[in-house]
Amino acid sequence: MDLAALMPFLTIIGGIILVILGFFGLFKAFYIKVPQGTALIVNDMSSQPKVHFTGALVYPVIYKKEFMRISLLTLEVDRRGKDGLICHDNLRADITVAFYLRVNETTEDVLKVAKAIGVDRASDHQAVSTLFSAKFSEALKTVGKQLDLATLFENRQDFRDRIVDVIGKDLNGYALEDVAIDYLEQTPKSALDPNNIFDSEGIRKITEITAIHNIETNQKERDQELAIQKKNVETREASLALERQQADAEARQKREIDNIRAREQAETLRVQEEERLKAEQARIQTQQEIEIREENRMREVEVAQQNRTRAVAIEEERVSRARELEIVAREREVELQRIEKEKALEEERKNISNVIRERVAVEKTVAQEEERIKEVREVSEAERMRQVTVINAQAEAEESLVRQVKKAEADEASAKHRAEEISTMAQAELEASAKQAEAKKRLAEGVEAEHAALGLAEARVRQATAEAEEKEGLVLANITAEKLLAEARGLKEKGLTEAQVMEAKAKAEQQQGFAEAKILEEKLAAQARGEEQQANAKEKLGLADAKVLEEKLAAQARGEGQLGSAQAEVIRQRLKAEADGLTDKFKSMDHLSDTARSHEEFRMRLEKEFEQAMASIDANKEIAREQADVLAAALSKTNIEIVGGDGSFFNTFSKALSLGKAVDGFMDKSSFAKENVEKLINRSKEDKKVDIAALLKNPEVQDLINGFMAAKGVNQPAKTVISKPIPPTDDQL
Repeated sequence: MDLAALMPFLTIIGGIILVILGFFGLFKAFYIKVPQGTALIVNDMSSQPKVHFTGALVYPVIYKKEFMRISLLTLEVDRRGKDGLICHDNLRADITVAFYLRVNETTEDVLKVAKAIGVDRASDHQAVSTLFSAKFSEALKTVGKQLDLATLFENRQDFRDRIVDVIGKDLNGYALEDVAIDYLEQTPKSALDPNNIFDSEGIRKITEITAIHNIETNQKERDQELAIQKKNVETREASLALERQQADAEARQKREIDNIRAREQAETLRVQEEERLKAEQARIQTQQEIEIREENRMREVEVAQQNRTRAVAIEEERVSRARELEIVAREREVELQRIEKEKALEEERKNISNVIRERVAVEKTVAQEEERIKEVREVSEAERMRQVTVINAQAEAEESLVRQVKKAEADEASAKHRAEEISTMAQAELEASAKQAEAKKRLAEGVEAEHAALGLAEARVRQATAEAEEKEGLVLANITAEKLLAEARGLKEKGLTEAQVMEAKAKAEQQQGFAEAKILEEKLAAQARGEEQQANAKEKLGLADAKVLEEKLAAQARGEGQLGSAQAEVIRQRLKAEADGLTDKFKSMDHLSDTARSHEEFRMRLEKEFEQAMASIDANKEIAREQADVLAAALSKTNIEIVGGDGSFFNTFSKALSLGKAVDGFMDKSSFAKENVEKLINRSKEDKKVDIAALLKNPEVQDLINGFMAAKGVNQPAKTVISKPIPPTDDQL
């Protein structure tokens, strides 16, 4: 299709589109929207204006638009003071009335208002108020003059309706929606004009009414005050009466309470004093019984301890005596054998004497270290045994009398077994020492120093024999001084080796934390103080008092810290010394011949036997001292004269004491024994036929007989003796 042919058609379409767009643009530009509460008045080219409430097209130049407010208006009429509303009774009222006006949403009413007062004045609140103020005030005065002030207060709705009726409907297009009385009150008398006829009449009425009301009010107030005062007086009188009754009742109750409390306190004090008296009497009686039982227990413990110590001492003395006799016999035999072999071995001694002299220094050092190590072991063992004895004694002290006696008997049997064990060990060590001494003697035969050592050994043997014989008489109270003198002589003769051994022993004891107790014990023993020796003996026997126990615990606590390091150091030095000594010794012995080696072994056994003998002598000294201290402590307050006697005197005396105590205890605790003894003593001729066999079969009597037989050393039980036929007496025949 040719473009020229389409142009007219396209032009038409474009024109139509432009017209449509122009129409929409014109509509958008000249269409006026009307807000709520407002009316749009358009003066077009017609004879009558158009009123629109939503919106309309307003063309410029040819149209004129005006907006008028048609929403609700509130107009207030306020009359107060001298301008107040005069009522029918000539009383003025301060009143505020709100009138609610609006323009009806109709074309006729809007045009009527617009024509009557104008669009601008109709939209101005102040202009409308000025327009209708006079009319509303006149209506208010008209209605107010028709009603009394009281009626205004009582019938506000009627007052409102009358105002609406007076105003009417002719408000130049406005409609009166509602009337509200916002404020209504009588005008104060001070605001009234007394020169005004109406105000003077109102003042008179106000004065009359208020005077009457004030009189009535005052009368009622005075009546009220009088009634209140009267009621207060009556209430006060009743209150005082009640308070008086209350005070009287409280005083009477307090007096009764005080009396009851005083009686109860007196009764309580009396009962408390009686109970305290009973408690004190019971306490005193209990304390007396406790002290009596404690004394009996201590006495029994001392007797049992003395029995145990005596048995141990006797057994150890017997072992020591046998060992010393064996040593003397063995040394005599060794000496004879040495003399026989001396001639045959003379040449060999000369050949090996030079070698032996070179080894003397090394072997002497090795022997000294070995002796120190053995001494430390023996001291540790002795200390451990002493601690065990002390602990056992303390445990025994807490047990009852019967268990303590049984414990003492068990300790005695244990001591016997221990003594046998010590005796066996000592015998074995004695044999080894004998051979060692023989070897030492053979080693020393070739030189002058060895002959001197042999003479010294014989002197020590004789001295030991003399000391053993001397200990047999260490039963009396002066055993301590004699023992110290004998010990001093033994220490002096032992020489430098014994001094070093004692010094090593003292150092070891100090490192173990028991140096203080040991030094105190030796000091007390050296000073020969009776009381301190007694305390020392009790400490060894487990009967130390609280002070000794406290000192021991303090010394143990102080030495506890040094004990671990000291023990470790001692063990290390001991093992090192043993290893070094054994290494040197084995190296030296590898170069010896069989004869020299046997000679060396014999010498070492002889030295060991000698040291064992000296240790046994020292132990016997300690036993004798402890036995003497125990006997002295037990007989310190007695007056006993002892004439003669042998070594078993202490045993016999202890058995007799224990037997007497057992008989006393049996008679005190056995009602059966008391009854039968009284029957035997007070029996008549008719009662002489007492069944003695039945009496002896009683368990309590059998226990007593067993105690007698045990004290006499008879191991036969009482049942065996009782089972034997008892020959009849002359009375029974």
